[in-house]
Amino acid sequence: MQSNFSKNQLNDADNASSDKIFKKCVHCGMCNATCPTYQILGDELDGPRGRIYLIKDMLENEKKPTSKVVKHIDRCLSCYSCMTTCPAGVNYMHIIDHGKKYIEKNYERPFFDRVIRKFLSIVLPNTGYFRLVSLLVKLSKPVHFLFPSKIKDMMSLMPVSFPKKTIKQKEIYRVNGKKTISRVALLTGCVQKEISPQINEATIRLLNRHGVEVVVPKKIRCCGSLNHHLGKEDDAHQDFKNNINTWYDEHLKGNLDAILSNTSGCGTTMKDYGFIFKDDKKMKKKAKVISKLTKDVTEYLNENLKLNFKSKDKKYKIAYHSACSMQHGQKVHNQPIELLTRTNNEVMEIPEGHICCGSAGTYNILQSKIAKELLRKKVKNIESLEPDFISTGNIGCITQIANGTKTPILHTIEILDWYTGGPKPKILQKN
Repeated sequence: MQSNFSKNQLNDADNASSDKIFKKCVHCGMCNATCPTYQILGDELDGPRGRIYLIKDMLENEKKPTSKVVKHIDRCLSCYSCMTTCPAGVNYMHIIDHGKKYIEKNYERPFFDRVIRKFLSIVLPNTGYFRLVSLLVKLSKPVHFLFPSKIKDMMSLMPVSFPKKTIKQKEIYRVNGKKTISRVALLTGCVQKEISPQINEATIRLLNRHGVEVVVPKKIRCCGSLNHHLGKEDDAHQDFKNNINTWYDEHLKGNLDAILSNTSGCGTTMKDYGFIFKDDKKMKKKAKVISKLTKDVTEYLNENLKLNFKSKDKKYKIAYHSACSMQHGQKVHNQPIELLTRTNNEVMEIPEGHICCGSAGTYNILQSKIAKELLRKKVKNIESLEPDFISTGNIGCITQIANGTKTPILHTIEILDWYTGGPKPKILQKN
């Protein structure tokens, strides 16, 4: 693709980076074949190729974004399926992030949209606010029909109760009764640690059981991906820098072998810290180190530990949902399947498994109509397999899919913990 940035424009690091990416695009359109929004809407501007043209035009001509352009950019899930498909290696992730950042700086959204996006930006990364809003939702249930449809959709996704935590919160979870063979930091997530604390508990149990010490620094905040994908770079960078500095200090103490994420959306952003800070003299070295250390928990387990699996009397049919942020964003797909297969259950990949379930961070709130259609298709494909339960590696996917099916859904780490000596997940205890 030809680009026409001026020399002055290319002095901007973001423009210079995007210019190189634009030039890789060969207009082939293969990306549209696997784009969820293009499949549903059939509009060229709702596919990756069309969005690339829109973003390039905005940036080159320094245009003020129009409502039409913003509509098509906002409809992107950032699922990155197009990156898996693209034969030319176009890094669409960096282009769409640049486009969203440009829009946030140069476009004034309608008042209601600004309020909702600011609300999500503040509440979701803050567990205290999240719990308070949950209480308000619970109290307002009797009159929920009075609210606008978008607010009702948000309320339907909000939990009104929280599971009890069974492991005491602390900064270091040491290995007891055996030799410590490794030391890792764990990102526990924002919403995840409140609505599904069993995921982090299963992760810590499994790692400790296999000789791995787990560090959870108190200073760690949201990974920053939520604000990053909303285009709110100033807010995102506060979280980025805090976490990078905290983990880097821990790394300097020695013997920090990896930083693990069991929330794949977070892990994708953390692995991109090195790129995000590539032109920041103060942060680029630290960011690159943190990105290199970051692993999805199944990626780490598959590469570094020999898990001690326990046999079970019953054999289950497990439908594995490969979260977009894992299979497309991190290129982690086979590792969790290989681990699940070692439980001696039947592991089935879902038809059209490369297509997003519609969760995509805050997408199922901001673009609920498209998200519901994607969920309907995903659930139809899952239920065609008639599984006993579903496995996936992302809390967003778990929440989204659980709203569309009665089939139990578990984080992959919960299953691996169970099959290596941990407790049977509560959701399966009736099975």
